[in-house]
Amino acid sequence: MNELSLVKLIFEASLLVQIVMLLLLFISLYSWTLIFYKSRYLKNIHNIVNSFEELFWRSKDLNLLYNHIRSNEAIGIEKIFVAGYAEFLKSRNTNNLIENTKRAMQIVLRREIDELESELANLATIGSVSPYIGLFGTVWGIMNSFHTLGNQQQITLAMIAPGISEALIATAMGLFVAIPAVIAYNNYNDNIDRLITNYDTFLDELLGILQRKTKNALS
Repeated sequence: MNELSLVKLIFEASLLVQIVMLLLLFISLYSWTLIFYKSRYLKNIHNIVNSFEELFWRSKDLNLLYNHIRSNEAIGIEKIFVAGYAEFLKSRNTNNLIENTKRAMQIVLRREIDELESELANLATIGSVSPYIGLFGTVWGIMNSFHTLGNQQQITLAMIAPGISEALIATAMGLFVAIPAVIAYNNYNDNIDRLITNYDTFLDELLGILQRKTKNALS
C-alpha cells in the first residue's frame, strides 16, 4: 500500500473511525512528549548522582560539602544528603540523633521516588489502552462496511476490501501508539529502580558515616 492510497483510505473512512484515528494521533503526540521529557530528566538525574557520589567520596569534610550543596539548588540525591545532614546538625545534642536523621532522609527519599515515577503511569495507560481504542475503530469500521453492503445482491472481495482496509488502519495506529509507550515505560522503570537502589544505598552509607562520627565525638 503506497502513501497516497493510505491517505485516501483515511479520508474515506467513516466519521467515527476518523475520530478514533485523530484521538490516537493526539495520544501519540502526548506519549512522545512524555518519552522525550522523561528521557532527558532521567539522564540528568543519573549525571547528578554520578557527580555527587564522586564529590561525596572525595570530600574530607562533610560540613564543607553540606554548605556547598546547600548554597546551590539541591537535586535528587543531593536533597537526601542536605536533609539528612541538616537534621544531624540540628539534633546533635539529642538522644535520637541517628533516628531523626534517618527519618528526615526517608521523607525526602519518598518525595524523590514520587518525582522519579511521575508520568510513568500515563505511559503505562497509553501502552495498555491504545490498542483497544484502535480495535474499537476497526470493529466499528468493519460493521459499517458490512452494513453498507447489506443491500447488495452480489458482494465481491473488491467491494469489501476497501472498507476493511480503512478499519484496520485504526488497529495499526493503536499499535503504533502503544509499542513505543510500553518500551519506554519498561526502560524508564528499570532506570528508576536502579536510581532508587542508589538512593537507598547512599542513605545507609551516610547513616553509617554519621554514626561513626558521633561515636568518635563521644569517645
